[in-house]
Amino acid sequence: MTGGDTPDARTLSPGDWIGFAGMIFGVFMAILDIQIVSSSLQQIQAGLSATRDEITWVTTSYLIAEVVVIPLSGWLASVLSTRYLFTLGAAGFTVTSLLCALATDLPTMIVARVLQGIFGGVMIPTVFSVIYVMFPPRLQTPVTAVAGLVVTMAPTAGPVLGGYLTETWSWQALFLVNLVPGLLVALCSFVFVHVDKPRWALLRNADVPGILFISLFLGSLQFVLEEGVRKQWFESLEIVFFSCLALCAAIAMVARAFTTAHPVVDLRAFRNLNFAIGCTYSFVFGIGMYTVLYLVPIYLGAVKGLNSLQIGQYLVVTGMFQFLSAMVAGAAARWLDSRVMLTLGLGLYGLGSWMGGMMNFDWGYWQFFLPQAVRGFSMMFIFLPINALALGTLPPLEVPNASGLFNLMRNLGGAIGLAISNTMILRLQKENYGQLRESVTGTSPETQRALEFFSTLDSTHMLPAPDLSGIARLTQLAWREADLITFNQMFQNLGMLFLVSLILMPLVRKVSLNAGGPAH
Repeated sequence: MTGGDTPDARTLSPGDWIGFAGMIFGVFMAILDIQIVSSSLQQIQAGLSATRDEITWVTTSYLIAEVVVIPLSGWLASVLSTRYLFTLGAAGFTVTSLLCALATDLPTMIVARVLQGIFGGVMIPTVFSVIYVMFPPRLQTPVTAVAGLVVTMAPTAGPVLGGYLTETWSWQALFLVNLVPGLLVALCSFVFVHVDKPRWALLRNADVPGILFISLFLGSLQFVLEEGVRKQWFESLEIVFFSCLALCAAIAMVARAFTTAHPVVDLRAFRNLNFAIGCTYSFVFGIGMYTVLYLVPIYLGAVKGLNSLQIGQYLVVTGMFQFLSAMVAGAAARWLDSRVMLTLGLGLYGLGSWMGGMMNFDWGYWQFFLPQAVRGFSMMFIFLPINALALGTLPPLEVPNASGLFNLMRNLGGAIGLAISNTMILRLQKENYGQLRESVTGTSPETQRALEFFSTLDSTHMLPAPDLSGIARLTQLAWREADLITFNQMFQNLGMLFLVSLILMPLVRKVSLNAGGPAH
């Protein structure tokens, strides 16, 4: 497709579909690599001879690089063209994956992960801008459903696949698995993707200060969010410094965007109310998706004591219902108002989260099934209309830049959601344990009965670790119940967030998912 074609004026060739399929798989790899190492950090730590605090940079470095480059991808696509940018991204991602596998020390791994995050980050928003430029309106909804399924499935599959590869082979397999698919994606992109042409003249007006400001802002912000909990937030001078740097860079970035003729990231897209609200919902969706993917495995592993394979069996329920959701939501989009569809999706996700906040320790696979099924089924009812509402009312020339901002909001939502979750979990655990401890006194009849019960079971060898005292067992039980109450509160808070976000819905202008929106 050339720059002068419009989506309605051309017929898609088999090569177009092959090229887009390659792009979809490239995005899957890029998002997968955010989470794939999370279940194998201990093995990577041993292989690189790193400390427990240092090894978290294997994840943090990738996230910082990816978040920085995502909003720049629109400008890069305009300069290089979608074809060359995506080819470069896929090829670079493949090479840096090999470098990650070959790393023998932590500094080498961090450098390789930064480069991998940069190359992976340029691929993610490019796919969504291509949907609204390459495809005619009648195909945008089903194609967006496929892309959305990839975006929401990859974080779910990451820890499960990562754990399997590490247990079956080694931690190096986490990165080596990208090599053959990465080369195929780069080849498909170079041969079959013809959306636009390079505009090298844009380099003469490159907004270098804008690139610097946005890099400092997003890089510093991501660092604060990733490291804040471990460093006790503003008790650390390092966190204070990077917070101030992020604030100053953000002010300079906004001022630059509205005062220069050719900003690298054009914030004027936020003048479109639909786009602004769509980005807000993308932010909320990022909080929900990434926070749930963090809370569920942590609860199942730390509280229930399940291994990575068993946790994967729980999480696969969400994936199955995401597939079902893609088919149902794609069909519903032909006749259902996008605002109604988004309301339904947000409401269902909030309901599923609230249901997850009603756990007790006896919950097993089938008790977890329904909340996960509801959340999984709701995802495409959120993803489809939210993309159309945000990008479907913009002129085609603004879509590449806006797509970067839109995808950035989802990632920032996830980063902020995880940072807040970590902080709240630590605080709520202590508060809930303190309340339980106050109610358990040595003279209370309930405490005496519990100690007698533990003593009886110990005498009949029905409890493990007989050397533990009754008080120690009671303390373990109190901490377990504090953890359970804490996770219930976290899920209920997520449910309330999604339900409260619905107050913005009356401000949204109608967009027809089947017709491609007012932009066309």
